[in-house]
Amino acid sequence: MADLPPFAVTWDYRCPFARNAHEHLLDALAAGERWDVTFVPFFLNQTHVEDGAPSAFEDPAHLPDLLSLEAGVVVRDRYPDRFLDAHRSLFAARHDEGGDLRDREVVSAALERVGVPAADVLAEVDDGWPRATIRKEHEASVDELDVFGVPTFIVDDRAAFARLMERPGGNAELATRAIERIVTLVSGHPELNELKHTRIRR
Repeated sequence: MADLPPFAVTWDYRCPFARNAHEHLLDALAAGERWDVTFVPFFLNQTHVEDGAPSAFEDPAHLPDLLSLEAGVVVRDRYPDRFLDAHRSLFAARHDEGGDLRDREVVSAALERVGVPAADVLAEVDDGWPRATIRKEHEASVDELDVFGVPTFIVDDRAAFARLMERPGGNAELATRAIERIVTLVSGHPELNELKHTRIRR
């Protein structure tokens, strides 16, 4: 097991590659890894806003897409002991069950099945502070580190987008190695700017 420095990882529940990376994180943490991980929300809609157009954080057309991210931030900040379970459940609601994360019932069900009081979470969402928190953290990652997507791994002032093609499937050893490999590359090899396989092995 590598001794990893503190690191952060961005997420948006709608992205399948974020799901893959975060499942690796979750499986490793569930197996006992004691990494210092910060989970940073990132609103993918904002990356597609054209110059001069309203921010996705202000445009009513985009706001429904924030719901699951807002719920995740509420759980992260108000129910930290339940966050990892809720995090996995919200990813599953979209990618395993095909649920629409703009639907409050879908989000509520994902929270309730892991023991999180959905009504209380959604009341916090309606208060507006989760959207403000997401915007602050999203914009900070863009302004300070040029983050452009999910999942991005951040170590100190270094950030790298990493796309894992497969899920860990409950294999904690595989999950741990994958996360250790990524964080070690980000933290210890700044000379490596980009590595991308020309073919996807299946």
